[in-house]
Amino acid sequence: MIGHNFRLEPAPSAASEETGSGQRLSELLGSQRPEGYAIARQPRVFTFPRDHGPHPEFRNEWWYLTGNLEDERGHRFGYEFTIFRFSLTPFTGEVADPVGSSEWKTDQVYIAHFAVTDGDRKKFYVEQRYARGALGLAGAQSDPFRVWVENWSIAEATGQAAGGRSPENWRIDVGADSLALQLDLRAEKPIILNGVDGLSQKSDEVGNASYYYSIPRLSSSGRIRVGGEQFTVSGTSWLDREWSSSALADDQQGWDWFALQLSDGSDLMYYNLRKTDGSQDRHSAGTWIDKNGKARHLSRDEVQISETDEWVSPRGGTYPGRWEIKVPSLGLVLSVSPILPDQELVTTVRYWEGAVDVEGSRDGQSIRGRGYVELTGYATP
Repeated sequence: MIGHNFRLEPAPSAASEETGSGQRLSELLGSQRPEGYAIARQPRVFTFPRDHGPHPEFRNEWWYLTGNLEDERGHRFGYEFTIFRFSLTPFTGEVADPVGSSEWKTDQVYIAHFAVTDGDRKKFYVEQRYARGALGLAGAQSDPFRVWVENWSIAEATGQAAGGRSPENWRIDVGADSLALQLDLRAEKPIILNGVDGLSQKSDEVGNASYYYSIPRLSSSGRIRVGGEQFTVSGTSWLDREWSSSALADDQQGWDWFALQLSDGSDLMYYNLRKTDGSQDRHSAGTWIDKNGKARHLSRDEVQISETDEWVSPRGGTYPGRWEIKVPSLGLVLSVSPILPDQELVTTVRYWEGAVDVEGSRDGQSIRGRGYVELTGYATP
């Protein structure tokens, strides 16, 4: 697999050819893991900035950034930029003998997804790029941190413009002539370990888990180009980082993931794991972060989610279209609404990932916010 493809406003026909349905996601992240890969079995000690970089002993990982941006006139944009790493064979830690070997030889594949929601013009754009981890086409490193697929990259900001070295101040550079984003990110909250000390258990089976951390607020400023028109923008982004060798069980279909930044300075992350029979898996969980960056783990029993609307994809499949979220222990009641119904990505895996608005209350006081929602396992052939 080498090269790249671009797609503005994704073509419906690509979905069935690429993946068929959300079941493809289950295969990529499922419990049928080959032998030889490292397994997320128990909590570990995280070390930064090293853990911002790659973990090749695990089968897959991703660097996941989403954000809500505005220009000086209030023109609203949402964005997602994600780079996935997939290992084709277990990592041995040994350096291959270069004699007679091909420079193209690699067991690493990188896939990048880039999507922009133009809220004012009610348009959604998607691009995808993928490459082998050879010849400098794609890769990841820890010091200084950088992950890239060709000229798309997420990297530690360096130099005077970064205000001195900080491993959590990053720069995004992604896109082509008609759709592009250059963004400087500065962490406003500390790194948050999700699950139990960073171990996020996804099902009953030992090892069906990931190592998972977030930076829930990064101030963001830069430029976005849509349809050849450029805008100077600012706003707030969210980083999710996970790595594992297996996650979903055979009876799990997908998840609904919420990352919400609220006006009182708090943040809410929650993933609702869904079984193939439509029920909620008991390992659904989340994290609430107060305005000072103190995190609290949320179990499935603490969070109530109701779907209050739906959206039917013209490509096949019905997604939730609006939600009510209640966390009684926090006095939190939220209504979450997409800023655009169709924010479905037709890429290597077809899924919905979109910018949302939030309204509600906490302890009887009005609250609002913005965020992102990801929905997987709803697509049909």
